[in-house]
Amino acid sequence: FRVAVAEFVSTEEGTGIVHIAPGFGEDDYQLGKELGLPVVCPVDDEGRFTAEVQDWMGVAVKEADRAIIEQLRREGMLLRSQTVRHSYPHCWRCDTPLIYRAVTTWFVRVERIKQRLIRANRKVHWVPAHLKEGRFGKWLENARDWAISRNRYWGTPLPIWMSSDGKEVVCIGSVKELEQLSGRQISDLHKHFVDDITIPSQSGKGVLRRIPEVLDCWFESGAMPYAQSHYPFENRERFERNFPADFIAEGLDQTRGWFYTLMVLSTALFDQPAFLNVIVNGLVLAEDGRKMSKRLKNYPDPQYILNTYGADALRLYMVNSPVVRAEDLCFSERGVKETLRKYLLPWWNAYVFLVTYARLDGWQPAGDVHGSRFSMLDRWILSRLQRLVEEVRRAMDAYELQGAVKPLAEFIDELTNWYIRRSRRRFWKSQDDDDKRAAYETLYRVLLDLARVAAPFVPFVTEAMYRNLRSAEMPESVHLCNFPDPDMSLRDRELEESMAVVLEVIKAGRLLRSQHNIRIRQPLRAVYIAAPEDVMQRLRDMPSNLIAEELNVREVVLSSDVGSLASLSCKPQFSRIGPRYGPATGRVADLIRSLSQHQIMALSQGESVEVQDRELGSVRLTPDDVVVHVVPVRNDLALVSSGSIAVALDLNITEELELEGIARDFVNRVQRLRKELGLAVSDRIRMSVQGSERLLRALRDNAGYVMAETLCVSWELGKEIRDATAVEIQGEEVRIAIEAVRSRC
Repeated sequence: FRVAVAEFVSTEEGTGIVHIAPGFGEDDYQLGKELGLPVVCPVDDEGRFTAEVQDWMGVAVKEADRAIIEQLRREGMLLRSQTVRHSYPHCWRCDTPLIYRAVTTWFVRVERIKQRLIRANRKVHWVPAHLKEGRFGKWLENARDWAISRNRYWGTPLPIWMSSDGKEVVCIGSVKELEQLSGRQISDLHKHFVDDITIPSQSGKGVLRRIPEVLDCWFESGAMPYAQSHYPFENRERFERNFPADFIAEGLDQTRGWFYTLMVLSTALFDQPAFLNVIVNGLVLAEDGRKMSKRLKNYPDPQYILNTYGADALRLYMVNSPVVRAEDLCFSERGVKETLRKYLLPWWNAYVFLVTYARLDGWQPAGDVHGSRFSMLDRWILSRLQRLVEEVRRAMDAYELQGAVKPLAEFIDELTNWYIRRSRRRFWKSQDDDDKRAAYETLYRVLLDLARVAAPFVPFVTEAMYRNLRSAEMPESVHLCNFPDPDMSLRDRELEESMAVVLEVIKAGRLLRSQHNIRIRQPLRAVYIAAPEDVMQRLRDMPSNLIAEELNVREVVLSSDVGSLASLSCKPQFSRIGPRYGPATGRVADLIRSLSQHQIMALSQGESVEVQDRELGSVRLTPDDVVVHVVPVRNDLALVSSGSIAVALDLNITEELELEGIARDFVNRVQRLRKELGLAVSDRIRMSVQGSERLLRALRDNAGYVMAETLCVSWELGKEIRDATAVEIQGEEVRIAIEAVRSRC
């Protein structure tokens, strides 16, 4: 007996001590080779003991287990016998226990070309990039010779003819060569036909017969680039013109499958990869994280998903998920539903909005979106469109699918929740002026180009939009269009950056309202904004009504001094910075004490900041490195920061503000009633309203606003109404009757 050390043995399963049998396991075989052990394999091709085990010759290995144990017991050689449950390989078809057995096999000498494989892999662009040197690169570094022969019936016959003593071997390179050597015409290359073909021996040894093995099917997969063109016998020029392939895509498991076999054969033959770009996807699992299973029924019916949410929602959900980064995706119906709700429906509603009003006004596109008649909002969304085209093209050129979809989703959100919402009144107004026509031209151009940009990801919705928006001279289908080029004459980076600051402030203000349960329809007195001077200048360059109207505040107050909103202080958290900086801890503590008010505010909101030190260079401080105290200068202020911007809302709601909030809630209910009654967006109405004196006072005090928003030409307040609809406003019942005012011809 000998004792050897091996890494494949662990104490996690069993005792940490195992026997090895070089003839019955790959790890055992490799260790046996290193130790110079003989390969003893007394089991035949049918899994029965050979004459080397005389007592059990002809008996199936697993069937002999009990008898062998009994014999050991009788001879007093059995220490212990018990049944142990453990992992064991079984046939995937018949569930029969399997054994590993060393057999004579044909190999591709991969280890000889390992360095060539590694060099070839350097020419490939992998997505995600970490696979290049990681999972796939490591697999190449540890590549072993590849066993390509299989002992089965169905498969491509290995084209090797051999003499009975194994000393004369011929490897056939073509059908023509086999016909010449055998003297027979070949019409069928299946095993049962070619096995009957013999080749006369060149050494006087009778005839050569084909060996019984067939090829590993992965060899055929790796040979796909050549086999599909019958190369090198035909289509040589076409093959050489198109090889290597520009792009392939498959699952993560193929790093040890198809990607690998393609690389091995192309490197061995041509010293180059078979593909230049590859996107690797992860696995789609059930929502519970397990493999999708028909038996378990742990996933929704795909046809139901398509019928309920549409193919585009499913496609966009998948492309915007971790699965395109070679990570697993736990498929969720909720995710598809959310994609439809958050992106596709608002986008479709924007398209319907344009078409509806364009038909009402009889508007036709002129095609020009340049000139002074275009508003700041028009110029901003057109600039954002050019940026979107650049970002999507850049991501697609890099094969980064999710990198292309993310800016697309952001743009749809800004288009629908900002541009259209801020521009609605321009479409509603009755005058056909330059401003209204500019709004039409802008939205038309944006939706048309957006369809072309998004077509690869949302093919059906974009096709429907494009076909209705296109002019006669445009291609019939969006999928026949070229991908758009950015129009740099429409790009205004300064405007984009300024609007980004405005949107950041609005986002922060909405967050404060949500945190303090103040609905957006309730007006507030003021919003206070503090930021560095360069950010302040961007805000001063933008119309203040953008922020005031979106946050529903009466006043916007700007300041470059955060101290005008809050008292900020910051102390070092020595338990965190000490272990990290050691002797430099004191210097880092001084840096923390010298942080600006804006930096402290950022840390208080969970953001990291970077500071520069003459000796330490760039020092990155996280919220865990400090103890921050933020105290608003007034009790009625609610404060939040976003990056270097601090935003505070005045939470003091006066009676005047409260009544205006009631009026805004009333407008909201009337708009719903208009929709329920099927009124056109341009229909004027008369109203009768019955409610509390407080509600009626709110309507009288805000009459101009209410009547303009609801298109009301006249109303009666406070009288009893018989035929009315009851609604609830701030806990009170209000009865409303609406009558459409028809135009006289």
